[in-house]
Amino acid sequence: MDMNQYLEVFIEESKEHLQNVNDQLMRFEKNTDDLGYVNEIFRSAHTLKGMSATMGFDDLAQLTHKMENVLDAVRNHQIDAHTEVLDTLFQSVDALEIMVQSISEGGDGQLDVKLLVQKLQRIVAEEPAAEHAASSIEYDEFVQTLLSQTADQGFNTFEITVQLERTCLLKAARAYMVFDVLEQAGDVIKSAPTVQDIEQEKFESSFIVILVTTESQEKLKASIMEVSEVESVNIAAVPIKKEIETEEPVSQEAAAIQEVTVSAPSKPPVEEKRQASNNKTIRVNIDRLDSLMNLFEELVIDRGRLEQISKELNNSELDETVERMSRISGDLQTIILNMRMVPVETVFNRFPRMVRQLSKDLGKQIELQIVGADTELDRTVIDEIGDPLVHLLRNAVDHGIEMPQVRLKNGKNEKGTIRLKAYHSGNHVFIDLEDDGAGINREKVLHKALDRGIIDGKTAETLTDKQVYELIFASGFSTAEQISDVSGRGVGLDVVKNTIESLGGSVTIDSNEGYGSRFSIQLPLTLSIISALLVQMSEERYALPLSSIIETAIVQPKEVMHVHGQKVIDFRGAIIPLIDLKELFTVPNSVQGDHYSVVIVKKGEKTAGLIVDSFIGQQEIVLKSLGHYLPGVFAISGATILGDGQVALIIDCNALIK
Repeated sequence: MDMNQYLEVFIEESKEHLQNVNDQLMRFEKNTDDLGYVNEIFRSAHTLKGMSATMGFDDLAQLTHKMENVLDAVRNHQIDAHTEVLDTLFQSVDALEIMVQSISEGGDGQLDVKLLVQKLQRIVAEEPAAEHAASSIEYDEFVQTLLSQTADQGFNTFEITVQLERTCLLKAARAYMVFDVLEQAGDVIKSAPTVQDIEQEKFESSFIVILVTTESQEKLKASIMEVSEVESVNIAAVPIKKEIETEEPVSQEAAAIQEVTVSAPSKPPVEEKRQASNNKTIRVNIDRLDSLMNLFEELVIDRGRLEQISKELNNSELDETVERMSRISGDLQTIILNMRMVPVETVFNRFPRMVRQLSKDLGKQIELQIVGADTELDRTVIDEIGDPLVHLLRNAVDHGIEMPQVRLKNGKNEKGTIRLKAYHSGNHVFIDLEDDGAGINREKVLHKALDRGIIDGKTAETLTDKQVYELIFASGFSTAEQISDVSGRGVGLDVVKNTIESLGGSVTIDSNEGYGSRFSIQLPLTLSIISALLVQMSEERYALPLSSIIETAIVQPKEVMHVHGQKVIDFRGAIIPLIDLKELFTVPNSVQGDHYSVVIVKKGEKTAGLIVDSFIGQQEIVLKSLGHYLPGVFAISGATILGDGQVALIIDCNALIK
């Protein structure tokens, strides 16, 4: 069988199971009395083992098999879930993730796991050869009656003990194959352990089956031994207990039992509820969604063209049709964008493990609280925010949270708290990272900035607290006294700022020395199709994202003031700068009118007014990259194609205010 056709599904499901193991292990570590978590971990590990063995990834299957032994011992109260056990299980999950990642990158998934396997084996000693299934089967009155009647009709009844090899990884699958062989030879009427326990592999490596058949013992044994990984088969005749008197005919209940047989284990056992749920979802390759999005973007451009033609022709029937098409395509746009939305949980899920390991390495006690993990973002944005958040978390763990003894000395709980919160607001998603640590030392930051030449002494005297905090985003800035694996290499927070701003977002800092810091990230919901205000400058048209705009205004020349050579206006009690876009972009044939058309834009707490010739109106536009030939064009984030086929550049308001 060509297994490559199942490889993509295997990789995706393996990642899901590993994430579940990670999550449940973290929860179990906090509450080791709740064995429900262990059962969840066992189920995921068991499924992963089965899939890996089926796909031929032996190292994966071997390691999960040994993990199962440890987990089974924990849930059966044979060993305690102490720190060594949990650390070894976490290390095993790390190894499994490396192997699955190798497979997803086209590798063979092989990894030297001998040391881990030995650790797991030391934790729980191998069970002795005696098996739980070797206990004798009890025959109640109904079964005895049934066996007596089958014997009278010339049938043989055998008690068959099947011993699987101890190295067998897919015990339930092998048991299924044995049951399949036996059911072709007769009727299985009882088993030990039960069929349900065999399905769930709740047995060591042997089980007993009671079979009513006309076949001989030799033929049955030969058939069973043909099944892979069957070590031995023992078949014995079941002694039939004859009734002394049979004055009455067989009761209806006994007769009914004759019709009952124990079915072979299902393959695979699936709960009805889960099956019903799966029927409502399908897996779609993300490349197909990207192709769908690209096609729809072209449709949006053509929709804009039709709307313009409709206005020019002034035909009522065409107007009505175009309006209906716009409404339907708008609904379609919402559906497609929602299909691309992914919960930030997919990024947040890896952080608890990371914080746990970092806190152990640094000797700190830290609790990570996650709020709003179901908040959704476009997949394109999700793919980019993982690394910035990792940098911020590592920074909070290393620089923010103090050592336990320092916290106690300062009257704090020795366990520090980092809170990661995501929430929607308008067309944006906000991600706040807050800690109750030491906060940012203003003087230390200023001193480092002066040492590195980021600012001069004169500038340092004029900076507000927020402006000082923002200095930590400067390239190469670090307050770490020594280089470590966690931080202090001079690389980090500048990457955070640059990445987030490249996504059309922003990051701000708020800190209270001695009490903690908060980093707030603002991100657009989607990067593909945005609402924008089209503006005219001479013969050129530009687009301004609505998410950056506060309002538009008409300003008379007499209202414009000059401060240090910069045009400013009084906007609702605050003095804000004016930026003439015609001068900035050197627009040809520009002529100043008798008033200023101003677009008020905002980035964080900073506000500015952009002077244009006129406002055209609001429109949904498709954001297209300028490509590799025009990288880093100042204050231009991309371009769009308008309804008349002309190209309009999209202005990056964040870059202008910066």
